[in-house]
Amino acid sequence: MQQIQKMQKDMEAMQEEVKDKTVEAQSGGGVVRATVNGGMELVELEINPEAVDPEDTEMLRDLIIAAVNEGLRSAQDMVQEEMQKITGGLNLPNIPGL
Repeated sequence: MQQIQKMQKDMEAMQEEVKDKTVEAQSGGGVVRATVNGGMELVELEINPEAVDPEDTEMLRDLIIAAVNEGLRSAQDMVQEEMQKITGGLNLPNIPGL
């Protein structure tokens, strides 16, 4: 029981720590870059002016969506890696927000 309580405290501390960690993803060869934190929040979005074509806003939209989605996937992977350090590889259910 003590081990479970310690693991729970460690997981709570890890959740706070990963909120400050960020990952970056890009699309379109780097013309759109998204930075996402461990809290699954988009914290920065950079768009190279070359990517802005008033005649083709659909392509820009797709590049933004791709970069943000990749950033979110990378952030989830980062959080899962940190979680595995604490759980020792135990298969715990996927917890929303982690």
